[in-house]
Amino acid sequence: MSKTIRIGCASGFYGDSQLAARQLVDKGNIDYLVFDYLAEITMAILAKARAKDDRLGYAVDFVTVAMKDVLADCAARGIKVVANAGGVNVPACIAALEQLCSEQGLDLKIGGVYGDNLLGREDLPVSDMMENQSGDALPARLASVNAYLGARPIADALAAGADVVVTGRVVDSAVMLGPLIHEFGWGEEEYDQLAQGSLCGHVIECGAQCTGGNYTDWHTVPDFSEISYPVAEVSADGAFEICIPEGTGGLATVGSVGEQVLYEIGDPANYLLPDVACDFSHVQLEQVAEDRVRVSGARGRAPGEQYKVCATWRDGFQIKGCIMIGGPRALDKARTALEAWIKRVRRHFADNGMADFREVDLEYLGAEHTYGPHATDAAKVTREVVAKFGLHHDDPNALQFAANEMVYLGTSGVPGFYGLGGGRARPGGLMRVHSTMIDKDRVPVTVQVGEAVIHETTYLTQASEFAERANMATPSADSSADTKQVSLERLAFARSGDKGNNANIGIIARQPEFLPYIHEQVTAEVVKQYFAHLVAGDVDRFELPGFNAYNFFMTEALGGGGAGSVRTDAQGKSLAQQLLSLPITVPVGLL
Repeated sequence: MSKTIRIGCASGFYGDSQLAARQLVDKGNIDYLVFDYLAEITMAILAKARAKDDRLGYAVDFVTVAMKDVLADCAARGIKVVANAGGVNVPACIAALEQLCSEQGLDLKIGGVYGDNLLGREDLPVSDMMENQSGDALPARLASVNAYLGARPIADALAAGADVVVTGRVVDSAVMLGPLIHEFGWGEEEYDQLAQGSLCGHVIECGAQCTGGNYTDWHTVPDFSEISYPVAEVSADGAFEICIPEGTGGLATVGSVGEQVLYEIGDPANYLLPDVACDFSHVQLEQVAEDRVRVSGARGRAPGEQYKVCATWRDGFQIKGCIMIGGPRALDKARTALEAWIKRVRRHFADNGMADFREVDLEYLGAEHTYGPHATDAAKVTREVVAKFGLHHDDPNALQFAANEMVYLGTSGVPGFYGLGGGRARPGGLMRVHSTMIDKDRVPVTVQVGEAVIHETTYLTQASEFAERANMATPSADSSADTKQVSLERLAFARSGDKGNNANIGIIARQPEFLPYIHEQVTAEVVKQYFAHLVAGDVDRFELPGFNAYNFFMTEALGGGGAGSVRTDAQGKSLAQQLLSLPITVPVGLL
């Protein structure tokens, strides 16, 4: 029971640091090195690459950069590797790794997990695959369609002797949970352990986001140039401690880890995964030493009989770009310039029988445009502005005309126009996400080690029921004391993220004494009103009494979300930072 497993995560997205794997291998004292590469739109990009060349469709950099650098050292030190780098072409990723092993003189077993890629399957129950939120039918022409597999196939590949396991689309936390199931022998119904292992995966799946990256108290991070990538030390009961490699520049605090617990979740009592339905409401965070946080208290239950499915499809085309304008009244000049250009282009469209834009989004960065009515007066009189545009149209030629015509402003518009951000814009597809469900018995999963297929099977689980949401037992705020207004940042940590066209903001009280004032003044209604200029849907507040936290889930919040939005912040990463400016009334003596 004293056995512990140390897992280090070197990647939170496709394109993360090229140096993270080396840091963890050299300084992390790890048993497993894991990578999370895949997001919804990444799958569409990889599917497009495979359509052009059947040798592609996986995260090539995983092989040519990360593994080329550290694979030999992993082999020498007995470090096993798990990554969802297989994308939509796991066999090609296996072949590339085997070629690398041959070049480096390594005798390693390469395992693969796939079956998630449903594109082209004619037996899909299309009529049942309605969009989870909108109820829309599955689009006829898809760029990608993948089921989110679980962790047990990864554990099976490791049990079959794989030194490296690559997968297609699995839930992000599965690349951590798989090794834990293998090492500790957790059974299918050991739900609390599976929930804890999944929470471990959720905390470290975004790399340095739990060790200083995107941290509210960023000014306390010792050295961003040597940011720490996380190591989770996990016990057989599932409890784990987050720490950092020795001599690195990040940190591990209750705040940094707690923010990541709340990142991109909805109802914390019903965080649904293929292997377990998790309840994170009563999770406990404890600072047990400097840069070491203990995490415990996750609960689990049966996961349900379906996989989540993510399909991507092209809904016309988009173009984004920006111009820089300086001098007095820069905001007024920027508005005048972009509005004149859009009016000019629309007149041309009408004169030539062309359709109008489907969406026009104009933002003025530097003038706190994204803050809407909360922008400060000082920002409105700024003397330099980046004027950003985002356009949506069914015809890429119409967008290209618009982009080309914008340049006329250089000599025919307002003064102070001094540059194009990133050069002249070019149109690209506007990709939408369709989230749905499919029965697990319709998704056979292949586990392969080397050239041998270990098995092809369905991973069936029991039906599940939703858990009741937790309620915070919060004492009443003191209404008799003298008060003052402070920003929410004085009272709380915060982090925001995205799920399709929805966004979430997690809030953690810095001290228990602050809870009554946050509870009473940061309600769902207050947050909805604060973001009324951005959020078209509902706002719901979920409570996590285990570590004095709240999660606000906002629907229709991102103008389409991800690659389906023409906004600047299409993933809601700045929303938490904006909310931290919310004024909160507290007793003078509280601070």
